[in-house]
Amino acid sequence: MGIQDIIEGKKQWRAHMARVKALPPDYRIVYGEMQKYLFKVGPVDLPDGTLLPGIVDFFEEGAASGKGVIELIGPDVAAFADSLIDGTPTYADEYQESLKKK
Repeated sequence: MGIQDIIEGKKQWRAHMARVKALPPDYRIVYGEMQKYLFKVGPVDLPDGTLLPGIVDFFEEGAASGKGVIELIGPDVAAFADSLIDGTPTYADEYQESLKKK
């Protein structure tokens, strides 16, 4: 990974966060909580994957249609986040595997 890759990654992240900031306040709050949760237990490929931009796309569509975020995802934010990563290897899975090996 060269310096150009790092710079490009930062540009992409800033553009992503600008999209998040353009969301209505309730969507931003839920996105922030989902992001924290996914960074803790999320899939191993989260930084390079399309999950977070996909969530923003989904939220932008919901906001454009006039739906509230809870109406869109349901009352349990963690359950919704878990459903998005169901079946993908997570950091928690890797940790459990490393404990089993020891």
